[in-house]
This record gives sequence, C-alpha cells and structure tokens, in this order.
Amino acid sequence: MLTRRQALSTLTLPIVCSLTQVSFGDQLPAVPVRSGDWPWWRGPNHNGIAEGGQKPPIAWSADKNIAWKTAVPGRSHGSPIVVNDDVVVTIADTERKVQTVQCLNRATGALKWETVVHAGGLDVKNNEKSTMASTSAAWDGERYFVNFLSGDSVYMTALDAKGKKLWQTKLTAYVNHQGFGSSPLLYHDLVIGISDNKGGGAIVAMNRATGDIVWKKERPAKPNYPSPVIFKIAGKEQLLITGCDLVTSLNPATGERLWEVEGATTECVTTTVTDGHRIFTSGGYPKNHVSAVEADGSGKLAWENTARTYVPSMICHEGLLFAVLDAGIAMCWESATGKELWKGRLGGTFSSSPIMVNDLIYATNEEGQTFIFTTSKTGLELVGTNTLGTSVFSSPAICGSRIYQRIAEMDGTRRQEYIVCIAEG
Repeated sequence: MLTRRQALSTLTLPIVCSLTQVSFGDQLPAVPVRSGDWPWWRGPNHNGIAEGGQKPPIAWSADKNIAWKTAVPGRSHGSPIVVNDDVVVTIADTERKVQTVQCLNRATGALKWETVVHAGGLDVKNNEKSTMASTSAAWDGERYFVNFLSGDSVYMTALDAKGKKLWQTKLTAYVNHQGFGSSPLLYHDLVIGISDNKGGGAIVAMNRATGDIVWKKERPAKPNYPSPVIFKIAGKEQLLITGCDLVTSLNPATGERLWEVEGATTECVTTTVTDGHRIFTSGGYPKNHVSAVEADGSGKLAWENTARTYVPSMICHEGLLFAVLDAGIAMCWESATGKELWKGRLGGTFSSSPIMVNDLIYATNEEGQTFIFTTSKTGLELVGTNTLGTSVFSSPAICGSRIYQRIAEMDGTRRQEYIVCIAEG
C-alpha cells in the first residue's frame, strides 16, 4: 500500500462542486484535496461519493482482508478522515473525562499523537445513539478542525499537523436535546460550524488561521443536527442547511440569506445532496419525510414522500437518489420527480451513511453488516455482505482502495472500539 499510495499523483480538488455533473472535474478552486485522501465528512465532494477508479474490497471478515486494527478509547461515532500518512478521529473518553483527537499511522494503525481538546464537560445527557464525539474532523492542508459540544457550549478548535492546539472559538451556548453531530465545513479562508439547539444556535464562519469570527447567522431555537454543505447550484455558491422546519441557503462568504423556505421537518440529521437543480432534505421528527426543494430560490417543493431517512445521509448520482432507510430498506427514486424506481430490504437498523465507489454502494448497519449493492435503476442488486464488529454507527472513509471504519466489539462485558483498515490482502 505504501508503494501504491506514494505513486498516487497529486490532484487539486476543491470543496465546492459544480453540480452540472458530480465529478472530480469542472469545479471552483477552494480547498485543495490530494488524490487518494478523504479529508472531511462525506468525502472529497461532501456527497458520499468516493474518488473513482479505486478498487476497495468487496469481501472481508475478522480474519480476511484486514490490514490493521487499532483499539481506541471511549465511545464515539465520529467518522475517520484520511489525509497524507494520517488517519484522524475524534474521541470522547469517559474514563479519562476528556475529548481528544487521535492521529494514527495510515499504513500501520500505530498511534502517532493524541491531543486533549477539552477536559471535563462530558457529563451531558444524550440520546442513546449519540456520543460526545459524533463529528468528523476536517483538514485544509495545514490544519485539522474539530467541533465538540463540551459542557453547555459548542467550540471549534484548530490543530496543526502534529496535533498542537492553535486556537479555539466558542460558537454558541448549547441547550442539549439529543446530542451534537455537526462537522466543520471549509470554504476558502473560512471554517464554518453550526450549533442548532433548543436555546437558539448559529451558523458561524471563522478565519481558518486565527479563529476570529468573520460572520455569524442566528438560527431558530430548535434542536437540529445536520452538517452544513456548500454546492454551486443555479449559478451561485450556496451554503445549505436543512432542519428547524426550514431549508436555508446562505452566501458562504458573507452569511447573507439567499433564500429560505419551509420544506423540512424540525429535527434533521442528514447532510443534504443535490442533482444540480434540487436539494434533498430528510428528517425524522416530528414527521418522517424525504423532499426535493428547487435550489433556484423559487421556494418550490418539487416532490415529497414519507420515507424515514432520519440518520443515514443519501447519495445522488446521474439523476438517481439512493437512500438507506433507518429500518434497513434500500431505496431508489428519480431525483427530478420522486418516482420510486425500486426498494429492497437489507436488514438491521442503520445510522451509518452509505458510500458510493464507482458503480457500487457500501452501506453498514448498526450490527456491523456491510451490504454492497449496485447503482442499478431496476432493482436491488447485492454483490456482497460482510460482517465486522458487533456495533457500527460511524460512516466509513473509502480512499486509496482501502476502507477505514470505526467499529465496536464486546470484550467480555466491556465494549471496545477500534479503527479498522480493510484492504485486499
């Protein structure tokens, strides 16, 4: 793997997609991404679609195609990011009563460094499926950025490449309802965080180098959990967030509202995706829904259904919208019309978001089963089912033909978490 990874060419990729096509080309310059990396939540283009051309395994088990397996402390549901020689994860260690960032060696899984971001502040009552480290880090080529709920407030923290804490900025106070799970978003020289909560949160843009607040947009006093995302749609860059009973589009440079419509439920978790014309919102409280909202500012609701895609984010590709419902049903709709093309049972309950690689979708349930199925228009076509661990809530990173996943196993009566690298043996 080292030889292969060293041979990968450096490809400059931005965070903002030109979504006339979902690809690694024809995009605006923002934050460079190295080919073979997974630098933030939902991958290089924030849409759950991995870089094409790679060949990750389609078969594995506890003793097959496992390159390495490293124990990590605590209970956390944040997904790993993978950059350069590093695998970086957020951790909530209840025994030491700290929230940390750990960096593992990408080739071996050995611990390279750990930084304590917050000491104390973990005594917060959460939903049983939430943790005090349910977010992913983000990497801008120089710094790591992490969001944590600590005590009664949400903070953004920047670390250098070796884990040294550079700055820390409070976003807002936080009245906890079910937890916190919004990951950082990068845009040019900004890092953006959101802290929707029952006490009234905000979307906050900070200077990546200093942590100084550049702009801040107040939000409704309602619980909500998605990570924001930026797409170029209808000729403009739009920062998009769903939930709080709204679908909201802001200018990411200034925080100015571009448009805002009713079209979501109160509590959402998923990160929205787009087909270049519409964005897709899904939520689970007080109603289950998937809806398509025109992104041209018209406020038009293109279509809506009552599918419960509360936690796993969706994938949109070539006019098709794929989802894995929380209850273990895979579905495919026409993105323009909402016409159901097919649905099929996978099994189990899902919190992890699916990832698409080439023409395959990898989806892992809470019991550690990963189902691999094609992006077919005609029906559910399974090509593999693999089991690893007994509990999985984190979404994988798939890059460099390897899968990096956070799993948990029972060690007697003790739950132990691991970061696992799955690779062809």
